[in-house]
Amino acid sequence: MKQGKPLITFTILIFAAVIALYLGYYIFGALNEPYQTAQVYSYTANDSVTAEGLVVREALVLPAQSGILELTRAEGEKVGKGQQIALVYRDSQAQASQAHIEELELAIELLEDAVSQSGDLESAARLDENIIQSMVSLRASYALGDCTQLREQVLGVKSSVLKRGYTYGDGLASADLSARLRQLREELAVLTRQSARATTRVSAPTPGVFSGLVDGYETRLTPETVNQLTPTTLQELINSPAGEDGGAMGKLITSDTWYFAANLPQEAARRLEEGDIARLRFSGELNRDVEMTVDRIGATEGGKTLVVFSSNRYLTLTTLLRHQTAELVFESWSGLRIPKQALRLVEFTQEASDSGAASAVSKVGVYALVNGRTEFREADILYEGSDYYVVRPLGSGRKILRAGDSVITQGTGLQDGLLLEG
Repeated sequence: MKQGKPLITFTILIFAAVIALYLGYYIFGALNEPYQTAQVYSYTANDSVTAEGLVVREALVLPAQSGILELTRAEGEKVGKGQQIALVYRDSQAQASQAHIEELELAIELLEDAVSQSGDLESAARLDENIIQSMVSLRASYALGDCTQLREQVLGVKSSVLKRGYTYGDGLASADLSARLRQLREELAVLTRQSARATTRVSAPTPGVFSGLVDGYETRLTPETVNQLTPTTLQELINSPAGEDGGAMGKLITSDTWYFAANLPQEAARRLEEGDIARLRFSGELNRDVEMTVDRIGATEGGKTLVVFSSNRYLTLTTLLRHQTAELVFESWSGLRIPKQALRLVEFTQEASDSGAASAVSKVGVYALVNGRTEFREADILYEGSDYYVVRPLGSGRKILRAGDSVITQGTGLQDGLLLEG
């Protein structure tokens, strides 16, 4: 055993030496490579700052109701005055009765359509097409993860299938369908009378956009009070959210305009004027650029200036937004991104078209590596970053800079058409 230990140690040292030699050779080769390349890709550079703040809306909080609550409006759905928002059931039996009422109403609607159908092949084909379209729509929403219209789409498939069965599948005569229709109507009338005393319908007291989220900011921060904010009070509101209000069933957003109150660096705020149109890039549920009006430029405290932006677009998509960190974009440059080391100033000899006299012309561009040869490709600088440029390709035809090209970042003696030996 004692003789084996030196052998193991010797073997380990041999392996370590081999690895060290390999790494040394690799590093030496990389440092002595006659040229190095980098890939060109499409890029957008932004002159922007981060804006942290709160979304503000005019909202009417709807008080909670005692009983079993069933919301009948989706998040962000527009509601007219007097339209139903929710149903409140006295107990589970009342809730079950309402479900049965809805089934009867659907069955009656389908039977009425079935009685009115002509029964010809054209009508059957139209029903078959409706079934297919309903299923395709449902499948597409499932694939996209979009459940906003799930209930309506499921009912669409169900109603189309049942309508097809009522009209052509059961061999029922028109008289049989009419008798069944009368029976369902009588049953619905009885059940509706019984359920009326146990079910309360909640209607919208004013037009608006429905939201089920009540986060406590509805009374603390309104379009009226937003103009009284300072950077300090806004930050206090951000740091101390009230939390969801359990004593409310939801709210109605009653104004078409929404606001974003944000604290900006003082230098960035100086670049804005009230009435300007600013572009803010939101993430999360909104996830888009929104052009907003600079509604108010407020006080400055500790190097931060409070700025209030407003917009009347995308209101239905902002119902769940409150604390947001958006990007205020002043200007953007889109083009091709290249490392700074790749850009070169090259002199070419050019003959005048009229006199034929030769003159030296300087061009800015890069050397692209194409099939082992260098090709000079002219470019115009749009934006300079810390270690890169955003450029616009110049010229036309094959020898134009494109995304995906490999450009030389390190090399000597480069010229157009040079063959680089590996």
